[in-house]
This record gives sequence, C-alpha cells and structure tokens, in this order.
Amino acid sequence: MTGRPAGRPLVPAYLSTGGVARPSRPRLERLTVLARDPAVPVPPGLPAAELAVLDALSGGALALVEVAAVLRLPVSAVRVLIAALLDKELLLARAPMASAAHYDPDLLKRVADGLRALKR
Repeated sequence: MTGRPAGRPLVPAYLSTGGVARPSRPRLERLTVLARDPAVPVPPGLPAAELAVLDALSGGALALVEVAAVLRLPVSAVRVLIAALLDKELLLARAPMASAAHYDPDLLKRVADGLRALKR
C-alpha cells in the first residue's frame, strides 16, 4: 500500500469551501490585509475551514496569500472562505496600499543627491 504524496492535502480544496466555487466578494485581492475583529465573538457551528482562518488570524493581521500559505490551500479557496467570514462580519479587511503612496519624490531626490555627494 502506498502512502499519500507529501504535501498534498488530505481533503480537496473545494470541500473546504463547502462546494462553493466563487467568492461573494469578487474584489478580494491577494494582498488584501485581513484581521480578526476582536469585538465579535465566534458563533457556534462555523465550518472547520472558517475556524482555521480565524485561528490563523488570531496572532495578528495577515495578507490573503499568507492565510492561504498557512492553511496550505489554494488562494481561490481561501478567497471563498474569507468572503464568507466578511459576510458574517467576523473579519476586517483593508485593501492593499497603492505602491505610489509609498514614495516621497522629495525624499528620493535628497537620497540621490546624498549618494552623488558620497561618490565625489
């Protein structure tokens, strides 16, 4: 008898979502930052996969792809789980910051000027 291949989940991903294939919130991105809402108690009767998501977020905020990595599930399946938890208002979600918001052109100019001064 052969064992199951290493790293392959015992339960297929579509079963972890209860057979749901598409998230109710199509705008969830891979870098959406998720956190558990500490003010909302966990209701009884949640599916095991949703409880696993809440458990993964108990230590702090994670991106959607990080939750998928922790749970060892495809991002598409985790999107469905996250959308269900957001619909139940058990999670808080924030869109990823736009990359342009990170850069201050004046600061970059001063750094470049400083590097040129060091080169001389």
